[in-house]
Amino acid sequence: MSALKNAVGLGIDAGGTRTRWALVDADERLLREGRVGGMTALQMSTAAGSEYVRDSLLQIATALPAGIRPTRVCAGMTGFSEGGADIGAMIAGVFNIDVSAITLKSDIEIACSDLFAPGEGYVIYAGTGSIAAFIDTAGILHRAGGHGVILDDAGGGYWIAVEALRNIWRNEDARPGAWHDSPMAVAMFDHLGGDDWATTREFVYHRGRGDIGTLALVVAASAKRDAVAQDILKRAGRELARLGQAMISRFGPRPIALAGRAFQLHPTIELSLRAAMSQDTNVTLRTSDAHVAAARIAVRMNQGSDS
Repeated sequence: MSALKNAVGLGIDAGGTRTRWALVDADERLLREGRVGGMTALQMSTAAGSEYVRDSLLQIATALPAGIRPTRVCAGMTGFSEGGADIGAMIAGVFNIDVSAITLKSDIEIACSDLFAPGEGYVIYAGTGSIAAFIDTAGILHRAGGHGVILDDAGGGYWIAVEALRNIWRNEDARPGAWHDSPMAVAMFDHLGGDDWATTREFVYHRGRGDIGTLALVVAASAKRDAVAQDILKRAGRELARLGQAMISRFGPRPIALAGRAFQLHPTIELSLRAAMSQDTNVTLRTSDAHVAAARIAVRMNQGSDS
């Protein structure tokens, strides 16, 4: 009984742009929460990436309340199936707990569990990338999209940023100096620190996907004054609607929750998505505290294992 009473669950919600974490007690009350830089399981494929993930986990460990350490950890990480065992061992080492006390899930699975009961509804999640998901009544996770930024992830922050840069540089190919006439291009080059190709190339090909995704903020800030930026955001909404339509075609009509930071960029994205969906589709913008949900999952699993 004392083990259950003293159970502390740590939840980690890791994405390409940021990682949120939460600590809850045995009664699922929030003890502390915070954030560190983005990280994904895909980074475990290189020594430098693994070191970055470890440093990020150490930042979380350092931020925990003095004298309190988790008895179980539930981590939702993008790409966790690739290198999942390595991440589990790394988490166990950083927090000094047995690897059997580590539960790894995809970030979208935790978001689904947070927003809907099994079989209840679909989640369209748009952050750095994009994905739609559904957990059926048997607890099976079904996905649409989420194929990564190289193949797709249309509508997410990375896609928005790349669409903007592609437009800017195609215009430069045809008419050097055209960027002066584009509020979006002016803002983008100001953010990057230069209007030459070398500056853009250095940022795009040497920075992480999360850093590139943050350029979507520049696109959104330009939308009121730049028709191209506005069009990119409209297309982002339509691409995200496609994910919801794929789920509906496979499993039938259900409510849809919109979650993720991309929907906070600009109202145009949500409005465009809604316009592309059937009018009778129940679409709601939601906030997913997936890091807190993960922490509560950790506590419940701890209780289940000790009972």
